[in-house]
Order: sequence, then structure tokens, then C-alpha cells
Amino acid sequence: MANELSALALTRLDGSSDSLAQHAGKVLLVVNVASQCGLTPQYEGLEKLYTSYREQGFEVLGFPANDFGNQEPGSAEDIDQFCKVNYGVSFPLFAKAPVSGEDKQPLYAALTAAEPVKQGPVEDFRE
Repeated sequence: MANELSALALTRLDGSSDSLAQHAGKVLLVVNVASQCGLTPQYEGLEKLYTSYREQGFEVLGFPANDFGNQEPGSAEDIDQFCKVNYGVSFPLFAKAPVSGEDKQPLYAALTAAEPVKQGPVEDFRE
């Protein structure tokens, strides 16, 4: 499974190519993000984690999606500007694409196939 995942083509928010292979040897936090939802302040915490631990091999990979109540309606430029201006995001952001449903991007399809059972409601993970 790891080899299959590392070979998946990814596209950054700026349109450049990437893959999980380019992040080999690092601990990755893959997270769905949105700029207009109740969890949008997560950008602040994610950026803090990234800047605190990136020198130790930790990376946050943000995947914007508009799957849930139109919470990420903007263009790539809108998303990039919002994240930088409001939260100083410097961790990698990837092209907006579905993370649920039949059209979900290949990375999320592989990840959810590997662990299809919900582990608990979001409320269980809040501080």
C-alpha cells in the first residue's frame, strides 16, 4: 500500500506537480481543509504544528475540498490568499478536489479504503 500511495500524482494549489514520494521519510498529517467552516481556525494550529516540527521531519499536507456545505467555494488563488493573509500558512496546500463521494481524489480514495471505519465524531478530538 505504501508504494501505491507514494506513486500517486498530486497537484499543489499553485498547479505544480507533487507526490507522496517527494515527502518520503517524513511523518505526514494529511488533512482536509476549508476556509469557510466551523473548523477553519484549524489553520492556526496546523501552521503551529508545521513550523514547530518540520525540522524534525513532520509535514502537514492540506487538501481543500468543497464537499461539505459549500465551505470552500473559492478558486486556488482565493484559497492561497486567504490562508496566507489570515493564518500565515506555509505548509503545502494541494489543489481543491473532492475528498468524499464517488469522485474523491485518488489519495483520499486510497486512504479511506485502507481505514474505512469512522473512529469517532469530530467533537471527540477537540480540546
